[in-house]
Amino acid sequence: AQAILAQAPSLSPHPGSCRKCALACACDTPVPAMAIKGIKKKAAVKGKKQLLKFTIDLQQPADDNIIEPKDLEKFLNSRIKVEGKTGNLGERVTITREKSKIHVSAEAPFSKRYLKYLSKKYLKMQQLRDFLRVVAPNKTSYELRYFNINEDNEEE
Repeated sequence: AQAILAQAPSLSPHPGSCRKCALACACDTPVPAMAIKGIKKKAAVKGKKQLLKFTIDLQQPADDNIIEPKDLEKFLNSRIKVEGKTGNLGERVTITREKSKIHVSAEAPFSKRYLKYLSKKYLKMQQLRDFLRVVAPNKTSYELRYFNINEDNEEE
């Protein structure tokens, strides 16, 4: 059996390891690398990263002077974490205020749900959580609205 294996490379028209004859041969035919199950290739990221834009609308409570938009903006600036660290916004996250709206633009790994969490945390800190709620009117924004207390009184 060993004698046959030793003669096998000489019998092959392609000496060395080759795709064509599956034997050891010295030709220039490339041998593809075997794919290992469970390992995925990382795709090269080209161009700039995706920029996500979210807004928080404080129109109703700001008109009633319950919330100051600048205070929520300051809270978000101090609390938003980037790579596990607060106060590390850099150029990845920018927060701007326009009257009673706060605009947050961030690079791709950023969650809209995280803004809701922080907004609710701010409301709890201001003891307004019992009166205001955070609602998503569309895919890229949140809105602070009052709970509908009047509907409960009409039903009784």
